[in-house]
Amino acid sequence: MTNPPPTIAWIGDASTGHLQLIDQTLLPVEYRELRCTTVEIVWEAIKTLRVRGAPAIGVSAAYGVIVGCQSARSLSISEFRDRLKQVVQYLAESRPTAVNLFWALDRMQRTADESMGLSSPELLERLFVEATNIENEDRAMCAAIGRFGKPLLSGCSGVLTHCNTGGLATAGDGTALAVIFAAAAENPALKVYADETRPLLQGARLTAWELMQRQIPVTLICDSMAGWVMHEGRVQAVIVGADRIAANGDSANKIGTYSLSILAKAHNIPFYVAAPSSTFDLTIESGKQIPIEERASTEITHSFGRQTAPEGCGTYNPAFDVAPATHISALITEKGVIQPVTSTRIREVLQS
Repeated sequence: MTNPPPTIAWIGDASTGHLQLIDQTLLPVEYRELRCTTVEIVWEAIKTLRVRGAPAIGVSAAYGVIVGCQSARSLSISEFRDRLKQVVQYLAESRPTAVNLFWALDRMQRTADESMGLSSPELLERLFVEATNIENEDRAMCAAIGRFGKPLLSGCSGVLTHCNTGGLATAGDGTALAVIFAAAAENPALKVYADETRPLLQGARLTAWELMQRQIPVTLICDSMAGWVMHEGRVQAVIVGADRIAANGDSANKIGTYSLSILAKAHNIPFYVAAPSSTFDLTIESGKQIPIEERASTEITHSFGRQTAPEGCGTYNPAFDVAPATHISALITEKGVIQPVTSTRIREVLQS
């Protein structure tokens, strides 16, 4: 298998460097790298899904803090800290659902709060070290999720996935796709069925592209075909990622995941969710408390610039839904597999 280029890269040093991203809105037709030299560019990249996937958003936001604070390097430490708070608050407004965004920003702010007595240049360097740590930890997390999840796909000839959960969604090999990559390394005949993932087609544009880059057999299907694919016995497991997981295991993920969890349960097929511990939000008891981002109506009515609905037609466009813990066979994390999915078991594994 060959690896695609890195989704996230920092070029240069802390004081003059910049964040570089793959512009995922252009894939698979065009490959272009986005040079992020200001915090406004990072914010726009997160908001418009040029970078997406909860872990990748978190890493990008951490580096966005560095980009946003570079201009304050020569200011007094009090002015630097004021600028830091402004940058953190600004980036936090880019996406409401992905908890990794807030986790990474909180971690950067906490690092600053715990680093007293430093000058502005020294604090910028300390924050850069923390952002680099977040990126490196994400890569290690992806590898661990792949190791822990691989046995769950043992014996499968086909697996179904939704949206994009690979290297394009993280700094490493991904979450759900990391499990698939690990399983495919041992079973090259493993076939992946990828939902197209309406309305922005992350499965078609991104997941199919990643799998083909790795020379893993992939079959693209429309979202509405998933139930029939299960009925025909083409897949023996479903595995997806998550953007936020509540204390009880309810998991928010790309819209369409809830339906897949119901279909998998109806067909007696295991339904797995792969996500890092940073995606868990133990401050909320259930999925009912997870904020669901609603995006522009034009994503449905004018998909990719072409009008596909009558003028003035009403729309409802939630970007996420929530798969209930009762439908999830196991949660796969970098700390181990959580099974059964209960609040008690979740805390046991996360605290291990």
